[in-house]
Amino acid sequence: MQEPIKSSCCSVSRTQMTKPSTRVEDSNTLEPAQTQVPVNSLPSSMIYIAGGEFLMGTDDQEGFPSDGEGPVRSVTVSPFYIDPYTVTNAEFQRFVEETGYVTEAEKFGWSFVFHLFVPASGVEVIGSPAQTPWWLGVNGAYWRAPEGPESSIEERLDHPVIHISWNDADAYCRWAGKRLPTEAEWEFAARGGLVQKRYPWGDEIKPGSKHMCNIWQGKFPEKNNASDGFIGTAPVHTFDPNGYGLYQMAGNVWEWCSDWFSPSFHVNGPRVNPAGPAKGASRVTKGGSYLCHRSYCNRYRVAARSQNTPDSSTGNIGFRCAADA
Repeated sequence: MQEPIKSSCCSVSRTQMTKPSTRVEDSNTLEPAQTQVPVNSLPSSMIYIAGGEFLMGTDDQEGFPSDGEGPVRSVTVSPFYIDPYTVTNAEFQRFVEETGYVTEAEKFGWSFVFHLFVPASGVEVIGSPAQTPWWLGVNGAYWRAPEGPESSIEERLDHPVIHISWNDADAYCRWAGKRLPTEAEWEFAARGGLVQKRYPWGDEIKPGSKHMCNIWQGKFPEKNNASDGFIGTAPVHTFDPNGYGLYQMAGNVWEWCSDWFSPSFHVNGPRVNPAGPAKGASRVTKGGSYLCHRSYCNRYRVAARSQNTPDSSTGNIGFRCAADA
């Protein structure tokens, strides 16, 4: 029997709500973009990754075997481009203004907000999953109003866009002439040229007592002392980039990958440009978020992985784009 997947403390899906959600359809019509983008049309800010062979996954004792983090295996990826940072509120706002796109959080009418960020008044909470009671379904929460109707992104335009489902992220990528990275591409890029290190910068979480990422500081889920400087999301250029010039490949927000999630497909799966199984129920997320804490989640390690349904959105999921080279 397949071992059940243990959900991350900072991940939650719409399927965990006790009451079914009603999704309101709209007229989003985005023409599919080519995934092979001419090099001269790519934004100069994208980082070229030469590709090659690397050791993917981990057998780390701090890991979660049931997530399918291991075994360590030799994987080869072709050259590709990837954004140096996650898509920002300002960038997503431009996409919406130019296309009229309506996100899934807006169609459902609500999204998940971490309990410490929910205002004491002025919002309607529709429920909370029993498995992760620190997540509250808030009516009117979506990317432009991250904590509910009275909130705003006005002071957070350089922060990662959140409350974005996989389907939303895919739509943005197609509009931009890009695509989501595969899990293998994401992990290759996150390692920044290092071999089997725990984090994008090495094996110590705070080398020389220096904060390198935005994760939970304190006792989860009651108190975040924000000693890394942030209680929620941080601007996308915060902290030092890795060896490839990529920012915040650990913490801040979970990042969608193109793969369907499986805890076992890769054990005997392809080793050259793996792209996950052909179908599934959830998509892969990587990198952890500002809510990850070693006592619960500890999934801000490079090889760590999690999952969520393609229509789910929360206050700690975002994405970055990739493109063929």
